Amino acid sequence: MIGDIHFSKQDFGDDFSWGVATAAYQIEGAVDEDGRGPCVWDKFAKIKGKIKNGDNAHIACDFYHQYESDIELVRTLGFEEFRFSISWSRILPQGFGDINEAGIAFYNRVIDKCLSLNIIPWITLYHWDLPQALEDLGGWKSRKILEWFESYATICAKAFGDRVKKWIVLNEPMAVAGLGYTTGLHAPGKKSIANFLPVVHHLALCQSIGGQVIRDNVAGAFIGTAISCSYVHAASQNLKDLRAAKRADALMNRLFIEPALGLGYPIDAFGFLGNIKRYMHAGDAERLRFDFDFIGIQNYFSVVVKHSYFAPVVWLKEVPARLRNVPVTAMGWEISSGGMYDILKQFDAYKGIKEIIVSENGAAFQDNVDGDKIPDIDRKIFYQNYLNAILKAKKDGVNVKGYLAWTLMDNFEWAEGYDARFGLVYVDFRNQKRIIKDSGKWFASFLKA
Repeated sequence: MIGDIHFSKQDFGDDFSWGVATAAYQIEGAVDEDGRGPCVWDKFAKIKGKIKNGDNAHIACDFYHQYESDIELVRTLGFEEFRFSISWSRILPQGFGDINEAGIAFYNRVIDKCLSLNIIPWITLYHWDLPQALEDLGGWKSRKILEWFESYATICAKAFGDRVKKWIVLNEPMAVAGLGYTTGLHAPGKKSIANFLPVVHHLALCQSIGGQVIRDNVAGAFIGTAISCSYVHAASQNLKDLRAAKRADALMNRLFIEPALGLGYPIDAFGFLGNIKRYMHAGDAERLRFDFDFIGIQNYFSVVVKHSYFAPVVWLKEVPARLRNVPVTAMGWEISSGGMYDILKQFDAYKGIKEIIVSENGAAFQDNVDGDKIPDIDRKIFYQNYLNAILKAKKDGVNVKGYLAWTLMDNFEWAEGYDARFGLVYVDFRNQKRIIKDSGKWFASFLKA
């Protein structure tokens, strides 16, 4: 029943933080202004058929020019924290070398605006938008990325660390390796299984390298990394399906957290990962490890997998939610608040994780504009059910200490273009008008109660 929830903000505790998450490329626009260099998504979006409707992010939400009023919306919705990412190519147009001071100045303005409203800023160092100049030199396939990323992270830590204490190193590295370099569905659009292992290893190393850079340069930093994760179910109790589920779990949930915890790659569940030793250098095993202050959990849906002879290497396929007669979002993702509870319990079982933040969670639905109202009932119910699952996990002993909703406003949703709307605020991309959806109004009421 709408609004019939049995919890309040106070139930989560005074030390539980509430915020919204965004990403630079999805909201900023201004792709060729003030010295910004092109990133891989700029080039990818020009390839016919890669982005729905031929959309691009040249303007997106125009956050670059409207950041002040957009950050004021964060406060209007009752949130205390604002997660945004840094555009690497806005800071370093060539990926390394000369710093673009106009880029530094822009993020300083964003940070200062947050602080003026008593909103705590979160910085994500990398949210998928690699400078195209670095991709031309090998990108994440090249081990040189370790040096490039360390330099970039150092610049950001020194420029913003006096005011920003909450940091996320990488956003969903599995998506970069899988969608960007293996299936080619995301930028840079590379399609080869041969890319997967070197890209995974370099991302995992940069995850710890970035953490150490922030630790060395930002006093009082609260450092984490954000992992996309979905609780995995086997389609049956058939041995082959059970093994397929273990392989899927290794890829979707274990691949980046376990190296950071000093456990190595999960080759026990997926032997193919043992080939990553080809890309290991002396000292890498220790270098992969970093003592994060928290781990960001990004959960939207659960998955069901089964064995497949038609998927070499992984030998599995997902059973689509729409074929399983379960509730789905506009993206076809299963609505599974129980999966949120299960994945929180799964990650909490790791002894090395100090604290968990739900660093992304949200849903895309078809929004209908009714004058100046967006009655997005399905999204409101989605949030209520998932928050209830998080509270249940918290009451059952999971050390989850914060929640960042995805996302503040409708934006450029990668390969989906502008079709997929996840925002708490509706954006009319014809005129950049913002309308707070009913889900956003619900959050405002919930958080101010």
